[in-house]
Amino acid sequence: MKKKILILGGTGFLGFNIIKKLIKFNYDITSMSTKKSTLNEFKKVKYIYCDIRNLKKLKKKLKNNFDFLINLSGNIDHSNKKMVKDVHYLGVKNLIECINTKKLKLFIQVGTSLEYGKAPSPHKENLICKPVSYYGKYKNLSSELVKNNFDNYIILRPYQIYGANQKTDRLIPSVIVDCLRGKKFSCSDGTQLRDFLHIDDFTDLIIKIIKNKNIKSDVYNVGMGKPYKVKTVINLIRSIIGKGKPLFGKKRMRKDEIMKLYPNISKLKKNLNWKPKIGLIKGIKKTIKSYESSII
Repeated sequence: MKKKILILGGTGFLGFNIIKKLIKFNYDITSMSTKKSTLNEFKKVKYIYCDIRNLKKLKKKLKNNFDFLINLSGNIDHSNKKMVKDVHYLGVKNLIECINTKKLKLFIQVGTSLEYGKAPSPHKENLICKPVSYYGKYKNLSSELVKNNFDNYIILRPYQIYGANQKTDRLIPSVIVDCLRGKKFSCSDGTQLRDFLHIDDFTDLIIKIIKNKNIKSDVYNVGMGKPYKVKTVINLIRSIIGKGKPLFGKKRMRKDEIMKLYPNISKLKKNLNWKPKIGLIKGIKKTIKSYESSII
């Protein structure tokens, strides 16, 4: 029997790249999103379009049982507080009512590093979560719902994931595009410390989790485990491309900006025998290459 996998948010950046990797294996994959994406759809994948906030429609769409559920659902715009709550928290509550929790082998919840709030970095998983943002708060409440309602779960807290097919309103792709076009662009002074993980390392982790027959419920930080200043990353991109001009200090820091945000990933290495393989320079070069054809 093929393993049945449901991926919520399957047409987004993370979902698209995970499916691209999963279709190489003999899995029965279903993707569910609110709407079609500009990214390609895969012929071997069943696509469902439904808003996770609509319980009535969700029950009609999710009639089948699944072995694995990967929850990537969410919205990028965190300024709409009601939407943040409904998509991340209410959405998980609705899933609990629709999914056969007894037949589900594993619920993989993709949370966020912001669940830790202003706790000092490097973050360890045993920290008490005190999120300060609405997004972090409702992601954390969703994590608690998963823990309390599913027998088998893995909660992943990723930091900065980057790579091909990411929207250009994110840090690394926006800098790449501006540099490829030879533009001047405003940015902060870049003194924030961040952790950057290439998407291929993240998708490899998802595969490893699905294939692990003896996996136990737990929470894991996901990242490179090595922080870099944002300014260093921007200058690296510019030096590889050879053009573009970052205007450091022209953009103000957000009031709630966390200056040091990076994980300790020793638990992930020890328990799941996973570690990132793609260093920052290699990852940036791969990402630049993926954007070149559409920009030049």
